[in-house]
Amino acid sequence: MNKRHIHGHQKTKQHNNSRTRQLSTIKNINTNRGPLLICLSLSLILSTKAPQKQKSHVFTTVFAVMWVGSLVVTVNAQLLGATMSIFQSLCVLGYCVFPLTVSALVIAILRFTWFGTLWLDLVWLALGFVWATRVSSIFVGQFVKRERRLLALYPVFFFYLLLGWLILLF
Repeated sequence: MNKRHIHGHQKTKQHNNSRTRQLSTIKNINTNRGPLLICLSLSLILSTKAPQKQKSHVFTTVFAVMWVGSLVVTVNAQLLGATMSIFQSLCVLGYCVFPLTVSALVIAILRFTWFGTLWLDLVWLALGFVWATRVSSIFVGQFVKRERRLLALYPVFFFYLLLGWLILLF
């Protein structure tokens, strides 16, 4: 073998090793505190914007949609052959909702200014939606075979679409 071929093989090995380290780092995330705080934050933000009689219903709905939606996405991915645990997926998908939580917070703050218009709300929400969907698609895509990725990402898209609708609604 020539030197160029050996050097290229070493680079491929290094890339595979770094990818393995990234996946093992994702697999070792054992904390549910972060996603819980993100979920609570989104629920609180949206419930404070709701009418007085609906505050507890909005909080409960957002909280339940977050966890049930993450569970549906996880079970779907596992049925498609994903190699991730339920708690690992719930945790990472919970972290992936952070951009939507930031969008909800910005929209809530801007409602008190003259920037609180619907088209600006849509822009902020679109940014959070694209960011959350992209991060989740990277995560889910790592654990599902290439030919089944679109089937695994389909519920992710609708999960974040539902959360986005809730953000606009309240």
